[in-house]
Amino acid sequence: MNAFDQRYARQHVLHGFGIAGQEKLANSRVLIVGAGGLGSPASMYLAAAGVGALTLVDTDVVHVSNLHRQLLYGMSDLGSAKIDAAVRRLTDINPLVEITALNIRLSNSNVDSILPGHDIVVDATDNFAARYTINDACFERGIPWVYGSVARFEGQVTVFGAPGGPCYRCLFPEPPAEGTVPSCAEEGVLGVVPGIVGLYQAMECIKMLCQVGTALVARLMLLDLLENDLRIIGIPLRADCSTCGKSPEVAGSQSRGGKSQLGESQAIKSTTAGAADRTMPFSVDIPQLSSRELAARLASGRAPVILDVREPWEYEIAHLPGSRLVPLVDLQRAVRSLNKNDDYVVICHRGMRSELAAGWLQTNGFKHVSNLEGGIDSWSLTVDPRIARY
Repeated sequence: MNAFDQRYARQHVLHGFGIAGQEKLANSRVLIVGAGGLGSPASMYLAAAGVGALTLVDTDVVHVSNLHRQLLYGMSDLGSAKIDAAVRRLTDINPLVEITALNIRLSNSNVDSILPGHDIVVDATDNFAARYTINDACFERGIPWVYGSVARFEGQVTVFGAPGGPCYRCLFPEPPAEGTVPSCAEEGVLGVVPGIVGLYQAMECIKMLCQVGTALVARLMLLDLLENDLRIIGIPLRADCSTCGKSPEVAGSQSRGGKSQLGESQAIKSTTAGAADRTMPFSVDIPQLSSRELAARLASGRAPVILDVREPWEYEIAHLPGSRLVPLVDLQRAVRSLNKNDDYVVICHRGMRSELAAGWLQTNGFKHVSNLEGGIDSWSLTVDPRIARY
C-alpha cells in the first residue's frame, strides 16, 4: 500500500464513497475566502480529506483574540500573516495538497482573476460585501458556493448557486444598512461554534464535489448549539431575484457556463431529497397583503395577529404596534402557543423571511395566513414614515 492509499484508507472503504470519491476529491480545486473562524476548520478538514488544490484568500494577521476559535494557528504564529501560517499548517497536515495563498481582499475588481478554475467556493468571510461578490461571480460562472455564518451560539449553513438551486440574493435580496448588524467582535461567539459550522461547510463541499449524499441546496440549516436545536428551512427560487431571476440585473448573470463538474442529477437530488419533519417546506400559494391593505384592515377593527419573524435587534429598530416577535429560528417552537384558526399576517424586513414562515405555517395546518409584501420597509414607505428604515 503506497502513502496515498495509507493516508486515505478509512475513506477508501466507505460504501458509496471509496476510491472513486477519493479521486474526485484529488481532482478538485476549492477556493476558501477567509482564513478565520470558519476558514480554519474548513481548510484543515478539506486538506486532510485529500482535496487536490486549495486557494486561500485573506489579508489578516494572527492575533491572540483569534486563538480561541481559529485552531489553524498557535502562539508561534502571532503577528504572522494568516495565509502564511495557514500554508505551513496545512502543508504539515497534508503535503499532497497544492496550496495557493493570496494575501488580498476579494472584491468586484479582482474576483474575475481569482475565481476561474475552481470547482466550488467556501464563504468563510464575515462581511456582506464579500458574500454578494461571491454570489454574483459564482452564479455567472456556474460555480456553487457554501455559505456559513455564526453569531453567539448559533450558525447557518447552505449551498448557493448549484444547478437548479437559489442564490444568495434569493434569500437576502439586499445587504443590510451599514452598522445595523453587529459583528462577532461586538456580540461575541463561542469558539466551538465556528468550528462546527466550518466542519459542516467542509462536509457540504465534499458532498457536492463527490456527488454523494444530500447537499443543502435550496435548504438553510439553522443551528442553535446552546439548545442543541437543528432545523432546516426551504429556500425558494425568486423570480424577481436580481441575480438569478427571470430578468437579472447583475451583468452576465444569465450565464451558467462555468467549469463546475457538478451535474443536474446532483441538483435534483439535493433539492428533492427530504429532511422529513426537520424541514420547513415552502408553499408557492401564499396570499400577499400590501401595506395599505393591512392598514385598512387594522383601521376597520378586523385586526389580524401580526407575527414578526425578524431578529430581536431588528424589532428594536422598528416594529408595528401590537405585533408579536417570533424570530424565524423560533417559529417551530412557538406554534404550540398559536391558534391555527386565527387570522395571521407574517412580517419581516422586506418580505422574504416572512414568506418562508407563512409557507411553513400553511403546510402545518394554519388556514388563514398572509405575507406582508415588502415587509416593514414597505410599511414605512407607503403607510407610516415614522417607522424607521434600516
